Amino acid sequence: MMSEIHEKRAAWRPLLSGALEKRAAETLREISRRVGAGRAAALAGGSAGHAIFYRYLSRYQTARGHEDTAVRLLDRSIAQLSRRPTISSLWEGFTGVAWAVAHLEGSLLEQGGDDPNEEIDDVLLAELERSPWERPYDLISGLVGTGVYALERLPRPTAVTCLERVVERLQETAISTQDGITWWTPPAWIWHEARRDYPRGYYNLGVAHGTPGVIALLGAACAAGVAVGVVRPLLSRAVEWLLAQELGKDYAMRFPSFVYPDSKPAPSRLAWCYGDLGIAAALLSAARGAEVRSWEDQAIRIARSSAARPFETTRTIDASLCHGAAGNAHLFNRLHQVTGDEELGRAAVEWYERTLQFRRPGEGAAGFSARVSDGSGGAEWRPEKGMLNGIAGIGLALLAALTSEDPAWDRTLIPALPGRARGTGPS
Repeated sequence: MMSEIHEKRAAWRPLLSGALEKRAAETLREISRRVGAGRAAALAGGSAGHAIFYRYLSRYQTARGHEDTAVRLLDRSIAQLSRRPTISSLWEGFTGVAWAVAHLEGSLLEQGGDDPNEEIDDVLLAELERSPWERPYDLISGLVGTGVYALERLPRPTAVTCLERVVERLQETAISTQDGITWWTPPAWIWHEARRDYPRGYYNLGVAHGTPGVIALLGAACAAGVAVGVVRPLLSRAVEWLLAQELGKDYAMRFPSFVYPDSKPAPSRLAWCYGDLGIAAALLSAARGAEVRSWEDQAIRIARSSAARPFETTRTIDASLCHGAAGNAHLFNRLHQVTGDEELGRAAVEWYERTLQFRRPGEGAAGFSARVSDGSGGAEWRPEKGMLNGIAGIGLALLAALTSEDPAWDRTLIPALPGRARGTGPS
């Protein structure tokens, strides 16, 4: 069985060596001095994400009080939520803060006693009773993100129920096509710039906001043994739809960002949020969760194609985890560690070098600037310190390449990426 092979796989190993390892370590030291506290509570750009960074840093830079800093930042994020309630979003709302609490329980926070997330569970379960579901389905702010939180809370009964309801809502909102099953994104959920090009909506092929994120979550639910009778056929048809969207060899990328009937495929960058690399990781997660070898073969093929893609076609303009060089480096590293594929390992090293090349000492935050939305349809360069677009995320990616600790924080990127235990935090 495939699962028996996975259990024998070697532990996580440091990737970088020599001069590149030294540069990465120096950069990480500068990042550790600059992250600080977040202005908001959220996982994406606030104190919850910073707490995750300092917890993983504490295993690399010992005796520097990083664990205490992580606890303070997590407490800060919880306090910020109590003063200013937010939306139920994994990356931008209270679900992400609750995920951080669940993730750090046992390694940073004491287990036992009152459940700190009990009220969050009650709120999410009540929200998931809504039918028909008319809210986003995606990982960043919708159903998939809630499912990621539920996975982190397993095997608690409330987590099982939460994940079952997420699956029910995903089944309810799925759209059957001649290629398989997918999910539609209406214009209200699309940011300004893309809405001009797709005024009636589209099918989204990004992990962050589209069907690949659903596929990864369904694979994780399958592996966890939750709602398997519903999950397996839904997952199989969703993978069929995804693979049917692959483009011909005339394109630099294998998959577009968006699909709309009778329209030209939208160009895609190479990244976690959108593009072939995120799709490869999501498909591998589903393959391992459902134990389907053919999907794994497809995932590795897509990943190798991503590794061979010329840099000038990747549309990579910063070092962020979301859509930049650090995110690509980390995903290639994760895929390499899981599969043992040396070609993907070499790609990871190349992308770590590119990550460091984006650094400009004396500028931005620890030398890094991020290209982010300005909230009105445009974009601007900012010295971001958060996990998703800033130096906390870059730091986490560097730590994953420098240490032997499995970077389980990346469950927030690809639900239950294979190669680690599910439902448990870092050791």
